[in-house]
Amino acid sequence: MEVIRTLLVDDHPLFAEALAARLGREPDLEVLPIAHDRGRARTLLSTLSPAVVLLDLVLGAESGLALLDEIEERHPDTRVIVLTGVSAGDQLVDAVRRGARAWLSKTVDGHQLIKVIRGVFHGECWVPPELLGYVLRQLIAARPAGEAHSLAVLTPREHDVLQGAVDGLSKAEIARRLFLSPNTVRTHTQNMLAKLSAHSTLEAVSLARRYGMRPTRAGRASASVGPAH
Repeated sequence: MEVIRTLLVDDHPLFAEALAARLGREPDLEVLPIAHDRGRARTLLSTLSPAVVLLDLVLGAESGLALLDEIEERHPDTRVIVLTGVSAGDQLVDAVRRGARAWLSKTVDGHQLIKVIRGVFHGECWVPPELLGYVLRQLIAARPAGEAHSLAVLTPREHDVLQGAVDGLSKAEIARRLFLSPNTVRTHTQNMLAKLSAHSTLEAVSLARRYGMRPTRAGRASASVGPAH
């Protein structure tokens, strides 16, 4: 069983401690010491190498978005879930652009949070279903019209993996569809993201739709948007 090293970054001690206690009951989650500010978070990121970070966007007078930039630059293998009381909107889109893999309200049900942590660890992205269309439209609109990237840079297999993400399939579902191993799908996804200069699968899906790729009949509607890296 893989153990998911999880770091909580939140400036509300009671909330963070209660959440740590809840997550600590799961056999596959290892909850690391809590960081209540960016400085402590930097130290724990460097010394403990968490696989997943649960990040609040408000850390006292500091912004969690700035820490997102640092994680993306210095700890690219660490996946960030925004867990916040901040209303979704432009900050949600900004967080996705900066590399966040998921966005959840602090009112989320514990079982759903644990499901998202496991999904993000295995390469998926997640945003609330009612906000997915808004996020994709904003990401599409933000791409320069004269951009040189196109889907033609992808290999046929990378294109197939991207189609699976557009269809709303998880990494495991894409692997089953293409008769590939999950590790192979993960490798194709990493290469696809690099070629498209996309920081997340959400951004790759927005690009794919910009270039005319649409969900197939074999796909399914879902708020889980395929594998990230």
